[in-house]
Amino acid sequence: MNEGEQPARRASDRGRYGRLSRERVLASALQLVDEEGLSALSMRRLGSALGVEAMALYRYAPSKDALLDGLVEALYLELEEKLTPAAEEEPDWRDQLHRAAGAMYEVCLAHPQAVPLLATRMLAVPLARRPSAVLRDHERVLTLLRAAGFDEPSTAALFRAYSAWLLGYVSVEVQPMVDNPDESDPAFRLGLHHLSPRELPTLRESAPALAERGGPEGLAEGLDALLDRFGRPS
Repeated sequence: MNEGEQPARRASDRGRYGRLSRERVLASALQLVDEEGLSALSMRRLGSALGVEAMALYRYAPSKDALLDGLVEALYLELEEKLTPAAEEEPDWRDQLHRAAGAMYEVCLAHPQAVPLLATRMLAVPLARRPSAVLRDHERVLTLLRAAGFDEPSTAALFRAYSAWLLGYVSVEVQPMVDNPDESDPAFRLGLHHLSPRELPTLRESAPALAERGGPEGLAEGLDALLDRFGRPS
């Protein structure tokens, strides 16, 4: 340090709600995304919400990507909380997959603005570097399938199919469909007048039905069809 220079000031991590923790930072980030969307999330905006300088957050998330991975972690931690009360039960392996899928569905519908991260961050982060809560979920499903009697290739194939169906289904469920929420007429709410009846006749006709959620029943029906395709372990 040159003569006359002052040592760098350490940004305080004591905000308006007390000293920060990783859990508090991630919870506040998730709340911000819930209320304002992913585009509103920044270190500066989050710091303002917590009452600290943005620099104070880098102890808990060293980059914007790390913060986004933290949001994925927060979603999977909620999933763990939902599954924990049933941890001592020992139902059929299919029942356990249904329970886990239903719990993830509930988490995603509670935080629809964060759901895209389940795809984008999984594509950006190697398996071994995914948040620990995500890895525990992978381990839980794989262990369940192996314990049910599936061999290693079948377990891997079923794990991929289950993960693809679950994340694909919830992604479709939370996608925005309403064009103008202030419109009382369903056609104008969906913005069907923007869709060409000549070029997109089937999409225009199907849009009202597509706007309706399939719900947990649709998730369960699709999962049963998928599991039936794999049959029972040999």
